[in-house]
Amino acid sequence: METVSTNASFGGTQGVYSHTSGVCACDMTFAVYTPPQAENGPVPVLYWLSGLTCTHANAMEKAGAQRAAAEHGVAVIFPDTSPRGDDVADDDAYDLGKGAGFYVDATQSPWRPNFSMLSYVRDELPALLKANFPKLDTARAGVSGHSMGGHGALTLALGNPDKYRSVSAFSPICNPHGSDWGRKQLSAYLGDDEGAWGDTDASKLVREKGWHDEILVDQGDADNFLDLLKTQSLIDACEARGQAATITMQPGYDHSYYFVASFFPAHMAFHAQRLMK
Repeated sequence: METVSTNASFGGTQGVYSHTSGVCACDMTFAVYTPPQAENGPVPVLYWLSGLTCTHANAMEKAGAQRAAAEHGVAVIFPDTSPRGDDVADDDAYDLGKGAGFYVDATQSPWRPNFSMLSYVRDELPALLKANFPKLDTARAGVSGHSMGGHGALTLALGNPDKYRSVSAFSPICNPHGSDWGRKQLSAYLGDDEGAWGDTDASKLVREKGWHDEILVDQGDADNFLDLLKTQSLIDACEARGQAATITMQPGYDHSYYFVASFFPAHMAFHAQRLMK
């Protein structure tokens, strides 16, 4: 693992790191904000999963995460959204290929050799953190994200409840099996047989499995992508299941990081309450 940069921030440290990923078969970059409380003992972690076209840097630079993380004593992990490199498959469209990993393990060509973002975020990155960051308590983990990353956060948590204590999302793709932000990518990465798509739809997972705690979702009602995100599908699924959830349509907010930064402190408080137990 190589340290790319470190910066002091709100009494803690914002670091960026790179390493060779075994599951993605390429070099990957991720960021870690370590809060000042880590000097007194290991702190819990919140994984932040970003959306289409993003890298590790978008939320690190725009979400205001460091101030909230320092207040609550939670480390924030910012993975990349896809594999990178000259030999990694890509597509001309912004919503497929690099920057659009959709947090699944691809089974189809040309994506299969590198696009294993589910295994990367769920398994490889936590193991790397545990081995190299002794100030982090990776056993106490929450997950959140925005847009495609909101889809990733919800499906990772709902599909792997033993690995996460808390889950929230901003503007998540709630029903990718029924949206052009989902069907296109899942068909490309996993094939046309929907039976092979697995735990990749949050609305379906809520109906079938539920979640052991409350789900927190914020969505702007001025979001240009509402028809693709399908928030109502998640609301309906939670109501049908009797799932504890707070899903709020925030008036006047769009899909940008101005929206994320506005409500990130509330989400951090939500996660901290569960991660500190």
